[in-house]
Formats: sequence, structure tokens, C-alpha cells
Amino acid sequence: MRIRFKATHVVLALLCVMYFITYVDRVNIGTAASDIQKELGLSNTELGLVFSAFAYPYLLFQVIGGWVGDRFGPRSTLFWCGMIWAAATIMTGFVHGLAALFVARFALGFGEGATFPTATRAMQYWTPAGRRGFAQGLTHSFARLGNAITPPVVAMLMLWLTWRGAFVVLGMVSLLWGIAWVWYFRNEPREHASVTAEELATLPPRPQGERPKVPWGPLLQRMWPVTLTYFCYGWCLWLYLNWLPLFFKNNYGLDIKNSALFASGVFFAGVIGDSIGGVISDRILERSGNVRLARLSVTVTGFAGALLSLLPILFVHDITVVALCLSVGFFCAELVIGPMWSIPMDIAPKYSGTASGIMNTGSAFAAIVSPLVAGFVIDATGNWYLPFLMSMGLLLLGGFSAFLMHPERPFEEAEGMVTPAKAVAAR
Repeated sequence: MRIRFKATHVVLALLCVMYFITYVDRVNIGTAASDIQKELGLSNTELGLVFSAFAYPYLLFQVIGGWVGDRFGPRSTLFWCGMIWAAATIMTGFVHGLAALFVARFALGFGEGATFPTATRAMQYWTPAGRRGFAQGLTHSFARLGNAITPPVVAMLMLWLTWRGAFVVLGMVSLLWGIAWVWYFRNEPREHASVTAEELATLPPRPQGERPKVPWGPLLQRMWPVTLTYFCYGWCLWLYLNWLPLFFKNNYGLDIKNSALFASGVFFAGVIGDSIGGVISDRILERSGNVRLARLSVTVTGFAGALLSLLPILFVHDITVVALCLSVGFFCAELVIGPMWSIPMDIAPKYSGTASGIMNTGSAFAAIVSPLVAGFVIDATGNWYLPFLMSMGLLLLGGFSAFLMHPERPFEEAEGMVTPAKAVAAR
């Protein structure tokens, strides 16, 4: 008997693979950094500059890329994004200096800048309204799975092909994903040959008529608390992603294999956090019909847990205890992903690509500042703990700024659009 997969499930699976690959290509440099730093003669500050290179175009293309995804559709937008970031990853394997490495990472950020806002646009019409938290949590859990698998995989590829060959191989994988995406995906679910009437009945309706212009002023006013909260999360995320392998290698004198294993263990905790956070948020929404409660309760709990988990490293520097604290902290921080990425769809269903792009500018800006500050602090003090301790202040700010968010007040409610609470109540 032949098993038939639902088209909605295949689309979600393709997006999960995309999130996985994009984070592999983002964090691969963290594992290869020790060999790259040695071969190119880079200081920690220069390495921090390289880490941040990805984030400059990534920041710029959050809103622009979200608009492009809204304007041209996820099918072509994500295909071309995939071609660009694949080429950038391959190019990294051929650099011979700081400037070329910076350009390659800059190009990677250019290619990946529109991916998550555009993926949110794809989920907007391919995911039932009451399953948004689950879909966002699942896709981001694959991103964290990419984080977790990358250190040992890149370490293995480096032993086999050197760090240059590792980047070439990973770039070729990205090319294959782009081809699979453009072949299978359609912007309109009803135009897909494999979509059933049963599936279409569960999906939110598309707005009719001419696409409305983005109300930039009101949208920015509604989204700035979300952006600030996501900046606080992003500061901690990028610190983990860029510096964790080097933290274990240099602070504890580990070789690249063992430092990669310790970093991988911490990142695996994030995989679980991503999935659980989205599921819990959706369950609270289903039972209470209260969007604000569903999103904020999980988000605030995540920030508080991440903050409290880092406190022990102020007093204990044993590698096992520190690894456990960092793992629990990363797990708690990742709880916020599902609800946070659902909020742009809650607030602005018509403009979810643009709204999610505005939100993700917070993380993108953090991706610039966090690696630079960490590299400077490490060079200036020689203390590898200080950057992680500094992140505690950002976690505290994020927990408080979350209360300024209002996902229960969508733009389109007065126009009769379907909101998550209404969709759940109607079932």
C-alpha cells in the first residue's frame, strides 16, 4: 500500500529542511573558526567582525526581503535566495584573506536575509491558523538541529577535506534544496495538484481583490515592542552560535573534536525548546482563546528561565556544570521562538512577511553587535565568561519588553479577517 503524504505536510517539511540548511551555513564558520583564524592570522576582534559580516545585509533585507516575499511570492523568492546563499557558502571555501572572507559572509547574509520572513508568508496560507505556533516552533527546531549537528559534521568534513572543502560540500547541499523547492511549492495552495479539498478547508482564506499597500507607520508602531524583545533574544542567540565552539576550545583547552561535541550538546537543547514552546503556546490558545496569554506566557517564561540558568556560571567554572547551565539556558531561550514568530501572523495577517521582517531586524541587529562586543571583550580581558554574563542583562530587558506586545489586537480584525482566536473558537 502506497503512503500518500499531504501537500501541506510536504511543504512544511521542505521549510524545515530550509531552516536546517540555513543555520548550518550560518554557524559552520563557528566550528571552522579556529583553523580559519590560524591560517588567515585573525585576532578575536577581527573574527568577531567576520561573524558580524553576515548580519549587515541580513538586517537590511529583513523588511525589504519580507516585502519581496509578499510581492513576488515565496516560490521564486526562496529559490533565488537559496541560489545566492549556496554560492556564498561555496565561495567561502576559496577565500585567502580577511576582506574576501568578510565579503563571502556578507553575501551569505544577502542570500538568507529574506528567507525567514518569506517562509512566514508561505506558512501564512499553508498552515491552519490554530497551528501557527506549532509550525513556527517545528521549523525553528530544525534550525537548532542544524546548530547541533553542524559542529561535529563540520569537524568531520574538516578532517576529511579541510575547512575549505567543508564549505564547498555544504554549499552544494543548499543548491539541491533550492531546486526541490521551486519544483514542488506553489504560492497558492489551491493551484497545487496534490492538495485535497479537505486540506483546503483547514487553511485560512486568501484576501480578495488588489493587494493593499503596507501601512508602514501603524505597522512599525505595533511591531517595535516585538522587535525589541526579539533583539534581546537575538543577542544571546548569536553569542551562542558564533562563539560557543571557541569558548569550549580556548577556555578549557579542548581539541576541535571535543569542543564541537560540547557545543553540539548545548545546541541540541535548543531543538527541544523550539518544538515545546510552539506546542505549549498553541495548546494555551486552543484552551483559552486568549492570544496574548498564549504568546506572552511562554515568551516571558523562556526569558526568565534563560536568565536564571546562567547565574551558576558566576560561581562555578567546572566544564560539566557550565555545559549543563548553557544547555538549560539555550533550551529556555528557544522556548520563545514559536510564540514570537506567530505574533507577526497574529498582528498582521495581510502583511505577515513584512511584519515578521520588521521583527527579525531585532535579531539581525543583534547579530551585528553581539559578536563584535564579544570579540572585543575577550581580546581586552581574556575572559571568555564575560560575554555570557553580559547577556543576562539583555534577557532581563527582553522579559520586561514582552509585556509591551499585543498580539491580540490584529490590524484586520475590523475588516473581518480570521484571527487565531476566532479560528480556534470556530472549530
